[in-house]
Amino acid sequence: MLSIINSNKMFFYFILFFSTLISISSNSWFGCWIGLEINLLSFIPLISNSNNLLSNEASLKYFLTQSIASINFLFMILLKLFFFKNFFFNNFLSIMINSSLFMKMGSAPFHFWFPNVMKGLSWLNNFILMSWQKIAPMILLSYYFNKQFLLLILIFNKIIGALGGFNQTSLRKILAFSSINNLSWILIFILISENLWMFYFLFYSFLIMIMCFFFNTFNMFFLNQLYILNFNPLIKFFLMINLLSLGGLPPLIGFFPKWIIINFLMINNLQIISFIFIMMSLILLFFYIRIFYSSFMFNYMKLKWMKTFIKNWNYNLLNLFSMISFMGMILSTFFFY
Repeated sequence: MLSIINSNKMFFYFILFFSTLISISSNSWFGCWIGLEINLLSFIPLISNSNNLLSNEASLKYFLTQSIASINFLFMILLKLFFFKNFFFNNFLSIMINSSLFMKMGSAPFHFWFPNVMKGLSWLNNFILMSWQKIAPMILLSYYFNKQFLLLILIFNKIIGALGGFNQTSLRKILAFSSINNLSWILIFILISENLWMFYFLFYSFLIMIMCFFFNTFNMFFLNQLYILNFNPLIKFFLMINLLSLGGLPPLIGFFPKWIIINFLMINNLQIISFIFIMMSLILLFFYIRIFYSSFMFNYMKLKWMKTFIKNWNYNLLNLFSMISFMGMILSTFFFY
């Protein structure tokens, strides 16, 4: 029975992979829409679980919001065929098509579904939702975007992603708002180059993979587990380093692509946007540091029945990931000089 379930899941993962390729390789908007729909229908069986009410609720929310975005996307590309030469309608339609893609990737201010869906998913599905599921909407957005609207959205992402993480006790919700925050950096890369945003996306996906691997290894979902579990202090240090790297603290590797963006903004006299980005990043880093300061400094009671055992190969991977995060300053130095 388990082998049948696993084979079915592998089939849906296979469809999920190829549906994204269909969207990004299509030469028509209608083909892109078909790829997005196949992607939606293949992801729903992966996140739904009849034994878990939270997973069922998350799959229903995901299906409804993605369906609304898909209907809006299809309607707008059909209208575009009729009003192709009208400048006013083209401007309006570009904003509406962009809004549909922003809703699909969980971007602010269309992010209302994203943290709630993430709250009910496993860490593997969270990683897919925060990384792979953003690829097709991102590439379609890079084909056809409204510059002024995109600038407004990336500022929304930066502010909501930084402030939304306050007073959250769920690690999955904290990573959801972190994903929204990082989305603003990816969007500004789209303004720089059609291909350069993939550079940042690879760094972001790698760091998200590390955090999901950490939390899945220790079966952690809430902040209080950082305080009461009988962790080795070195493991807590590894968690802190990789989370701060995700936040973009220099000299860690997560700061490297952000440094490129800040340099670009300063060269092109976009100091106001650069100021907003830096200040919101400091707020994000503030509550990251506050989390780990509390976990290190609390004099908690060690509960013997909640001991965590970690396999040697997992421990070696944690060491490897942490060393890669430490390589950031060396990589940055060789890149710029």
